[in-house]
Amino acid sequence: MSTQKTPTRESRNTHASQNTHSAQSSGSPANRGPGPGRGRGPMAGGHMAGMIKGEKAKDFKGSIRSLLLYLQPHIPLLVLVLFCAVLSTVFSIAGPMILGKATTLVYEGVLALAAGTGGIDFSAIAQIVAVLGVLYLASAVFAWVQGFVMSGIAMSVSASLRRDIDAKLHKLPFRYFDTHTYGEVLSHITNDVDTVTQSLSQSLAQIITSFTTLAGILVMMLVISLQMTLVALAVIPLSFVFVAFIVGKSQPFFRSQQTGLAQINGHIEELYGSHLVTKAFNGEKAALAEFDRINTELYAAGWKSQFLSGLMMPVMGFIGNLGYVAVCILGGYLAVKGSLAVGNIQAFIQYVRQFNQPVTQIANTSNILQSMAAASERIFALLAEAEETSIVKPAGITGTAGAVRGEVVFDHVRFGYVPDTIVINDFSVTIAPGQKAAIVGPTGAGKTTIVKLLMRFYDLESGSILIDGVPVETLPRETVRESFGMVLQDTWLYNASILENIRYGNLAATDEQVYAAARSAQAEHFIHTLPGGYEFVLNEEASNISRGQKQLLTIARAFLANPRILILDEATSSVDTLTEVLIQKAMDSLMHGRTSFVIAHRLSTIRNADVILVMNEGDIIEQGTHGELLAAGGFYSQLYQSQFESEEE
Repeated sequence: MSTQKTPTRESRNTHASQNTHSAQSSGSPANRGPGPGRGRGPMAGGHMAGMIKGEKAKDFKGSIRSLLLYLQPHIPLLVLVLFCAVLSTVFSIAGPMILGKATTLVYEGVLALAAGTGGIDFSAIAQIVAVLGVLYLASAVFAWVQGFVMSGIAMSVSASLRRDIDAKLHKLPFRYFDTHTYGEVLSHITNDVDTVTQSLSQSLAQIITSFTTLAGILVMMLVISLQMTLVALAVIPLSFVFVAFIVGKSQPFFRSQQTGLAQINGHIEELYGSHLVTKAFNGEKAALAEFDRINTELYAAGWKSQFLSGLMMPVMGFIGNLGYVAVCILGGYLAVKGSLAVGNIQAFIQYVRQFNQPVTQIANTSNILQSMAAASERIFALLAEAEETSIVKPAGITGTAGAVRGEVVFDHVRFGYVPDTIVINDFSVTIAPGQKAAIVGPTGAGKTTIVKLLMRFYDLESGSILIDGVPVETLPRETVRESFGMVLQDTWLYNASILENIRYGNLAATDEQVYAAARSAQAEHFIHTLPGGYEFVLNEEASNISRGQKQLLTIARAFLANPRILILDEATSSVDTLTEVLIQKAMDSLMHGRTSFVIAHRLSTIRNADVILVMNEGDIIEQGTHGELLAAGGFYSQLYQSQFESEEE
């Protein structure tokens, strides 16, 4: 399942002019920090191993209470459901009593025929049958209305949950996605919400109907015979003891089943998202072994939960039959004594049968409720996750890119993805407006991490980053990011036309502005060679155009955003020489008059930078122009000479 769908307007506004998907994944593992359980590779998902071993629900009642809050807006409709359930039940349970009268008429008529004193009153029986037909029809109509309304409520709750989860995902910090697989996150908005929806649609109406039926039948049974009612009720405590036992045993397995579904979703999504890597390294056997392990644990939890829940019906049926036999014996005795009419006995036996049915339904519904509780718990655990802080303090930057001059100051910045592992130790530098700053260094030096901190993807351990003299932590994240444009090594384009992909940088842009941005990015020529030109639709992976063409589109997007500060992260590292020339030309045009941060491994591409920051192990060890650093003969000089010699060879 691909996550590259059309972004929402909210997310577009937040990340306009930024390639945020790439920002998450760019840089080396060292740059990103240890990030335990990141789960980005084909074998990801192992951090959840063991979670499927019969884990009990942590807050069953709390999850149900949270779910009830989503039902509050639908209280009038729930009252209507209850009203329809009561009427449907009343019309339904009145049937056996009226049918009993017909049975009594037939019985008395047969006796009268035998005695030669009369016969069967067929007209009276016909009237009773007509009344029964009307009652059962009314019961069916109200049951249909009840089901129709309840389905609408369930779908509305489902839509609300998905909407809230989607909004939550936009507010979660990057740290959350560092420790949760994509498949696990997707499982919340698919499997878990589906489980809650189906449970609400099936179980809530059934619970209302069952309890209403139970109460109505009990009243009718008491009206017919107190003695027989007490005998019928004698088996109820035994039923509830059994239900409580099964619920207690099966609840952990239902929760484990939901956890297992999330885990297997994560594994499948990541495996096929990196299918080429799996094939290239012959990882099929390892992938299958990992899938078998997860699937086996899911199977174990699934069959245990289903087996235990499957015991409900046969055992409840057995207990119900015990009561049924006792009632039949007592009813026959009372009929012989003449204490009860034959029709009443027949009606009571029907009520006993119907009485066991709602008890069994309630027991069976408890299994559905367990699945719903487990899924709800996972959903509300996600919704309770800490969000990114969004401080709104009107100071300095006004929120429009044109108001930003572009001065950037790093003041003793210290940061680590994990508190015990510091990636950036003590980073301090001042970049003047309009300067081109290149950041170089070996893999793991912290180059990409600096960019992520600049964009406020993560908060600092200590120190401060200032834009035009204003600390970024005092500004809303959206305001900070509106000032930046990003062109990354890993491009991100979504399943839409080229026109819409470029317009992602500025949703208010006209078509003419999009065309101008494409021309400035040297992209218009290749766009016109595609079928449909700007209306050419990219597929989900944007694999129907070349890597260089994708890069040109992201540069066009940055042109359209017209930011004051640019971040360029290895934008030309994976393209051919001719395409690199085009991209370099487009980037030079884009950087003109803007403050720019360029992360580069090819040192030959940043010779004209105003200042080069040489990083190693999280610190700036050298800084200056290309000529100054070469003349100093330090780390940069050695790095440059080694790369130059490598290119010559």
